[in-house]
Amino acid sequence: MAEAKKTETPAEGEVPKKKSKLLLIILIAVLVLVLGGGGAAFFLMKKKAADEEGADEGDEPPAKTAKAKKKKKDDHAMPPVFSKLDPFVVKLQAEQQEAYVQAVPELKLADAHVADQIKNFMPEIRHKVLLILAGKKAAELSTPEGMQILANQIRESINATLTGERPDPAKEKMDTNEEGPVIAVFFSSLIVQ
Repeated sequence: MAEAKKTETPAEGEVPKKKSKLLLIILIAVLVLVLGGGGAAFFLMKKKAADEEGADEGDEPPAKTAKAKKKKKDDHAMPPVFSKLDPFVVKLQAEQQEAYVQAVPELKLADAHVADQIKNFMPEIRHKVLLILAGKKAAELSTPEGMQILANQIRESINATLTGERPDPAKEKMDTNEEGPVIAVFFSSLIVQ
């Protein structure tokens, strides 16, 4: 019996060695995974911070400039915000006979908060649009160029109202104004009678 006890004792001693060896392998594997993940996270964060810092300084290499331009294009990939104004019916300046215009302008806005600004300034905006329409002749609105000029004048008038600046006649020649709160004006309906 004494010999049987001796054989059992070494067998019990081998079991803790196997458990400790398995535990050591698991611990090393977890440590490698944590260090690898931490290193990857650090590398990605450092690269992102460097890209943002380079964009702020403006002295970025051409590859980073292309990324910044692509990022700006992605900003424009968001769906546009439109605000529809109530219909306008105005008597035009008389040429030979009386003429009226019915216009329903829609505004393409820089972002959604501009729609709230437009609601706040709506009486002033409607007044200025009415004055612009009343100053037109039927012949001016019968061509696509005349309609585009009208849209540009309305856009610049609304931008001036929202920003508190005076309308810029040079910008009235541009079809869109990416700098202002109102980017463009479109007519969903424009009828001259």
